[in-house]
Amino acid sequence: MGKATKYVSKKADDNGFIHWTQEENQTWQALIERQLACIEGKACNEFMVGLEKLNLPIDRVPQLEEVSKVLRAETGWECAEVPALIGFGEFFRLLSEKKFPVATFIRSKEEFDYLQEPDIFHEIFGHCAMLTNPAFAKFTEAYGKIGLSASKEDRVFLARLYWFTVEFGLMKTEDGLRIYGGGVLSSPGETEYAMQDGNAERRLLTNEEQVVDVLRTPYRIDIMQPVYFMIEKMSDLDAIRALDLMSLVEQAKALGLHAPKFPPKEKIAS
Repeated sequence: MGKATKYVSKKADDNGFIHWTQEENQTWQALIERQLACIEGKACNEFMVGLEKLNLPIDRVPQLEEVSKVLRAETGWECAEVPALIGFGEFFRLLSEKKFPVATFIRSKEEFDYLQEPDIFHEIFGHCAMLTNPAFAKFTEAYGKIGLSASKEDRVFLARLYWFTVEFGLMKTEDGLRIYGGGVLSSPGETEYAMQDGNAERRLLTNEEQVVDVLRTPYRIDIMQPVYFMIEKMSDLDAIRALDLMSLVEQAKALGLHAPKFPPKEKIAS
């Protein structure tokens, strides 16, 4: 959230309408058609139900109000137009107010397969369908409220909880492994890797001890995840939300971070 980006978010006009170019609409269509095919039988039921409710357009980038209208009716959430990158403070404030930050730009063709910054496709397709689910929506709101009053040091630990749930969370269901994290659901490569790769470690996330485990697990944003955490049902997020998360952060700080399961960046580049 603190680094530079070459992307600039589009600003809505006085009527709240964002004007997308034909090329940008075509990029959206190519992304959504590819990902709808990719997540079949892999996304959790709650995501698919939410996607049906959102009824996203295929041939153009949706307007934020179209999405917000559905979210307000379902869980009281809405989309908030934000610049390409925002600070932690603003991020937590928006979530605490049930406003999901959406950067209003779409990736270039050169970065069609992967970009580090969250664009409108990632935010709308990856996350907003899950925000129609009450357990997921309440968890995200509670997370925002906790982060808002946390110290800078504690926010770094809390970021790991968001990363391994909202962004890269998996679900171990009776029908098999499913995805609910938006970072996986919006990426074809990560979808296949998270579901099928034998090198990926998949750990449970259903109790206090496992939450502390999450808070101690380092991650990198520019590689496939070596570790994923699985809930067993959406109500597990209610149980996590009910915990004294800041006391678990203190435990994680006292125990220290796990050794990373990935090499440092400079070794990757060499």
